[in-house]
Amino acid sequence: MQLIDQHVKLIMEGCKERARDAGLRFDDESLEYVVTNRDLLELSPKVMIPTMYDYWVHDVEVLQGKGRYELYPHNPFETVINTRPAISFYNDNNPDWLNVMIFYHVLGHIDFFQNNLYFRHTWDDDFTGQALADKRVIAKLRSEKGRWVDYVIEFARSLDNLVDYHGLLAERHRPEVAAFPPRVDYYFDVFLQDEKKVRVSDFVKEIERFNELQRRLGDAAEDEFFKGVQSRHPEFHAMFEKAGRPRARRGRDVMRFLIDHSEFLNRDENKWMKTVIEIVRNTSLYFQPQIRTKIMNEGWASYWHETLFMRDDRIAGHEVDFARVNAAVTAMPRVGLNPYALGMRLFYFIEEAANKGRYSRSFLSLLDADQRRKFDGVTGKGRDYMFHIRENLNDFLFINSFVEQDFVDRNDLFVADRVLDEKRMVWQWYVKSRKAEDYRQMVLDGLYHPPHVTIDLDRTTPESLWLDHEFEGKPLVRDFVHNTLLGLEFLWGGKVQLDTSEVQAIKKPDQKQQPTLPGMAPTIEAPGEAEIQWQRVRYTMKDRKLSRGLV
Repeated sequence: MQLIDQHVKLIMEGCKERARDAGLRFDDESLEYVVTNRDLLELSPKVMIPTMYDYWVHDVEVLQGKGRYELYPHNPFETVINTRPAISFYNDNNPDWLNVMIFYHVLGHIDFFQNNLYFRHTWDDDFTGQALADKRVIAKLRSEKGRWVDYVIEFARSLDNLVDYHGLLAERHRPEVAAFPPRVDYYFDVFLQDEKKVRVSDFVKEIERFNELQRRLGDAAEDEFFKGVQSRHPEFHAMFEKAGRPRARRGRDVMRFLIDHSEFLNRDENKWMKTVIEIVRNTSLYFQPQIRTKIMNEGWASYWHETLFMRDDRIAGHEVDFARVNAAVTAMPRVGLNPYALGMRLFYFIEEAANKGRYSRSFLSLLDADQRRKFDGVTGKGRDYMFHIRENLNDFLFINSFVEQDFVDRNDLFVADRVLDEKRMVWQWYVKSRKAEDYRQMVLDGLYHPPHVTIDLDRTTPESLWLDHEFEGKPLVRDFVHNTLLGLEFLWGGKVQLDTSEVQAIKKPDQKQQPTLPGMAPTIEAPGEAEIQWQRVRYTMKDRKLSRGLV
């Protein structure tokens, strides 16, 4: 692995100038390395940091990647690391025209990393340097503790999706000078949302009432506001006093709770384990935004590599080569999902719609399809609107807000499903739906969504850790429950109990054969939705034995 030569670096600097002229914003400093195709396999996400701590799972993933490369040789184009300065890796056999395309793609990623608010907690970090320090700490502990270090890493990694990523963002987005008193924080963040579960409209009214009192009364606004709260919610004061430190009592960060409150980990002979868990937790928090912005990030980079490449005079004569490579990267599959293709097309669609003023009230109120098709407000604000989206949204908000029927119709998108033809014993694929809401839900179902597991602070004791899975329509994967609770029991130093929801029964709809003409094989009617009944169950891990019962 070595830095790119001066000729290629000059190409990169030229790409930076053109990208900035188009509106992208990123730091001046960046590092570019050239490596072989095989070496790029070792730089895949979550293993792509060369300085990251050694762990046997990393080696297995690299070996699997090399095995796949032996069977199906392919050409991974680039890998970029979100750190300061940004580091990117390229194949050592790329021609100049391909480097131009790839550099634009990488600059799109860097712009996204350094301006999207979901990455805010990573903006000031040199993650490769921190990862190197962590790697040295792990190596030193291995020399002292042996295989126990890897046991603790494995137990911690089974919990690395149970971190309060959004809580971390909330702290970063709230300046200290504008911090509200604990009573106000508890009322709006916990009491109204978690305890009372008020409607959004009622929540907004309370905010408006508080702001109005602030404008009129200044420092005296808080006491006046809570006089009204106390009259409507007499239990509020007692609940606030019981909560103590309201933000900490939510128990949303299981790993942080273990580090702070496990008597086993806080024994003098076990405190080294807290260092290992903290390293795993910080690594997870660093990668959380990348998992949650995959479609947006790849779509944004693909939009810019296509937009800027076609305007670049240095690629004359290679338009066909670019078209071939670009089609392979951004083709929209008929079944399945390509984040590059979906994200790029959605950004193009948003830019055009914003340019025509189609996010205005006058357009959204139109019901006539012909009028909607011809509408053009000529605002010219499409690019500005795209940059606003790039800064403020993640994949869920991006898909939920902008996958609409016009987009689905234009790109001929649909939801496909299959049904078993029991006579031929083959799967029959069919178009299940062309509705935007169904396609949107299909994409949302495939997004990263860790389980919402919290600590039950009222029932947790030094001898027993209680977890509550707040069911959101997706059950936990039962294959992982045993090992996860086994690791938790070890790290907590006592039994662990987990309340969750599982399927009680599934009522399948009847399938009927559709009538056909004589001599033709009967076709099978697409089945309806199965009716699922859920029940609460409790898993208990005690003395390394797992039991399950109904709640």
